[in-house]
Amino acid sequence: MSGVWVFKNNGVMQLVENPSEHSDANGNGKRTSKRKVLVHLPTGQVVSSYSSLDQILRGLGWERYYGGDPDLFQFHKHTSIDLISLPRDFAKFNSIYMYDIVVKNPNIFHVRDI
Repeated sequence: MSGVWVFKNNGVMQLVENPSEHSDANGNGKRTSKRKVLVHLPTGQVVSSYSSLDQILRGLGWERYYGGDPDLFQFHKHTSIDLISLPRDFAKFNSIYMYDIVVKNPNIFHVRDI
């Protein structure tokens, strides 16, 4: 069993397996998850397109990698074995991809809730 323990108004504790959804005091489910954005720390700008991300990554020494998968944008550095793979559709760019970029570019990017 995994999840989050939630205390209800009546003092009863309940294990919630999906912490992004929980019930209020009336038992109504409500969403509490927040949307995340990737922020370029030196400029404070939110990355809102692949063209802006491409420009930032190229400035950091990343190059486009054409590995054969037409559904992905990929970047690599000659100085490392790291590869950044992103879905071609920016609408599918989610926190998993954002954190991958943050880990491979420390102190340059940050993921923030909005």
